[in-house]
Amino acid sequence: MTQDIVPDDALQERIAANLAAVEERIAAACARAGRARSGVTLIAVTKTRSLAEIVAAYRCGVRDFGENRVEEAADKVPALRAAFRADPATWHMIGHVQRRKARDVVALADLTHSVDSLRLATRLDRVAGEAGKRLAVLLEVNVSGEESKFGLCARDTADEPAFMATAREIAALPNVDVRGLMTMAPIVAHMEEARPVFARLRYLRDALRDATGRDWPELSMGMTDDYPVAVEEGATMVRIGRAVFA
Repeated sequence: MTQDIVPDDALQERIAANLAAVEERIAAACARAGRARSGVTLIAVTKTRSLAEIVAAYRCGVRDFGENRVEEAADKVPALRAAFRADPATWHMIGHVQRRKARDVVALADLTHSVDSLRLATRLDRVAGEAGKRLAVLLEVNVSGEESKFGLCARDTADEPAFMATAREIAALPNVDVRGLMTMAPIVAHMEEARPVFARLRYLRDALRDATGRDWPELSMGMTDDYPVAVEEGATMVRIGRAVFA
């Protein structure tokens, strides 16, 4: 590990304690849902976090990290890939991706969660093909219908035919490997209020599986304020920043 990325003892202990609390809550949610803990990947969200904080989480066993902004990823990912060379971490692009940043995303991300349109998917497919890479992606779905959110619209049954058609088109692209779906729930006062959003994303994934005959294994849903409910509703990936690093 590079000598210039070394967390101090207090930082290491704080993040270790935070992760232990998060792990306890994930395990309890899995138990309530009758699921194996191994079926949920914890993605530590590194937006605005220092290299030392990320290394501290890595030392605690975290191997999946998520970035919201391409510019931050461009600064962090190469340095941390070098630091973690012997046991590489997986990098997730979880924020909105502009088509003009597609080349950077293909170079930096192991899995891109936020493919929110056929146009973006087509651009990523072309760039990945030029790079000789098959890019793993998730389709971002706007389940809540909030205008402030990105994603393929699938708020109700009227939206489903168009959503299914677009999902099929993206899944047919040769240089993207569609692994599943992602959503962001609204900010709510109580996490139970987010449950219908997570349940609907699972329903949409199951409908795609039935309609296409292909697997859509991943459901990326749940953040610091609602991840236990997301796990109960089938999340295979939870994106947690504040609860890990605060």
